[in-house]
Amino acid sequence: MTFLALDIGNTRLKWALYASPLPGAELLAHGAEFLENIDKLSDGVWATLAPPSHILACVVAGDAIKRRVEAQLELWDVVPQWVVASDAEAGLRNGYDHPSRLGADRWVAMIGAYHRMLAQGAPRPMVVVMVGTAVTVEAISPDGRFLGGFILPGHGIMLRALESGTAGLHVPTGEVCPFPTNTSDALTSGGTYAIAGAVECMVQHVRQRCAEEPLCIMTGGAGWKMAPSMTRPFELVDNLIFDGLLVIAQRRFGPR
Repeated sequence: MTFLALDIGNTRLKWALYASPLPGAELLAHGAEFLENIDKLSDGVWATLAPPSHILACVVAGDAIKRRVEAQLELWDVVPQWVVASDAEAGLRNGYDHPSRLGADRWVAMIGAYHRMLAQGAPRPMVVVMVGTAVTVEAISPDGRFLGGFILPGHGIMLRALESGTAGLHVPTGEVCPFPTNTSDALTSGGTYAIAGAVECMVQHVRQRCAEEPLCIMTGGAGWKMAPSMTRPFELVDNLIFDGLLVIAQRRFGPR
């Protein structure tokens, strides 16, 4: 009973084929494609895969991209399921004012993080950071309630905004340092510390709300760039969305 998980972000489609729809299942194959290349998947790398028994996908890139992915999935006689945030799933409760408007990637990543925390021992509050095209900073209570979260621009969006709105800032990416002495380093350091500052604010909010130090988890394609600049230790997890998809898949497709 193989399982195909899809994480379709704003820039890339990442996929992973597992031996079963269970957390910790053996990874059989995986890959990633930039969105402009996804129309080649069914004739390319996916053509070599054994047909999956189940497909579960998380998409934030919009309906047009979703339709293109669905066309590629016609390679197999399997109807994909698309995760949409709900009031509750897999033990996590959604505190958003309008639960279905929460981004699917945020919801799935939080489910993965919550179950990762439970596997480590006694429940505790959490701050979950996803660093990609945009950055999200989520707060979760020890009893599994999503309390709320920040959304802010990622490094690339910050730099493009400054370049478009300020003359003379078309400069290459610099280094992160405490006291930048050139424009490239000043831009890169400013963006990095802006994200780190938002995360630190959320950590303080969670500590005050829950009267306990939160477990901090970071994921996303640019997470490794942020980790050295954080003000406190973070567990860096490569594929938190895939972890969440496996948790959800176990409940939807696993043995009853």
